[in-house]
Amino acid sequence: MASKSYLSYAKRAEQHPNPVAKRLFNTAEAKKSNVVISADLTTTKELLHLADILGPYIALFKTHIDIVADFGTETVDGLKSLAAKHNFMIFEDRKFVDIGNTVQMQYHGGALRISEWAHVVNASGLAGDGIVEALAKTETSNTFEYKRERGLLMLAEMTTNGSLATGAYTQSCIESARKHKNFVIGFVANQALNGVETVSSRSDDEDFVVFTTGVNRATKGDPLGQQYQTPEKAIAGGSDFIISGRGIYATDDPVATVKVYREEGWGAYLSRVSGSS
Repeated sequence: MASKSYLSYAKRAEQHPNPVAKRLFNTAEAKKSNVVISADLTTTKELLHLADILGPYIALFKTHIDIVADFGTETVDGLKSLAAKHNFMIFEDRKFVDIGNTVQMQYHGGALRISEWAHVVNASGLAGDGIVEALAKTETSNTFEYKRERGLLMLAEMTTNGSLATGAYTQSCIESARKHKNFVIGFVANQALNGVETVSSRSDDEDFVVFTTGVNRATKGDPLGQQYQTPEKAIAGGSDFIISGRGIYATDDPVATVKVYREEGWGAYLSRVSGSS
């Protein structure tokens, strides 16, 4: 798998063939931030408040929308409004994993209306390539209102202790991404996947985006098996966007904390592209 992580976000945006990836890189460059806040909150009020106070300092706002007990029109309209106000993108961490027909209905329509407000979603490779093909067909349909404005990340690795998302599974995620590169923009992974051997070969314009979860400056893990790494370690390992949740929003001063994550993540990125890390 190829990533052009040695290039600046601005240069990658200029060269990237996918409009969603272009927007990601341009957003990061404009805000000098590669931080993604993982907002695991259970009410619309809490969710929108966090998006409003942290929005100026992040590139993406990541949701688990099915845990929002009072999800509705207020949730959707509020997220879309705040994304426009603070210039961030929305990533729904849905981890689609089902047969293609079901996934299409879960993504486009359904109670959660995900395709209406989430710029980026993700999917597990466990169900095979059919799930990616189904989502890609929805997004590229001429009747889809948000055609070429939505992107998919493959869940190639996980940060939980004992995760089975390794080896042949990760390889299959890369193969699916290459097959559907007009829709798949990258991976959720613990590091760059450049060393993973695959059957297919990369194209000259291949530049998949890497999102890394489990970024936390204060602790190395939690009692439920989550494993953490620092912003600097994640970026040095090839991550393009660092995802942090409780390490930011559960602190006494989330705004001050997110500023620290932004500074450290951006500093690590600048070191990487200058060749000094």
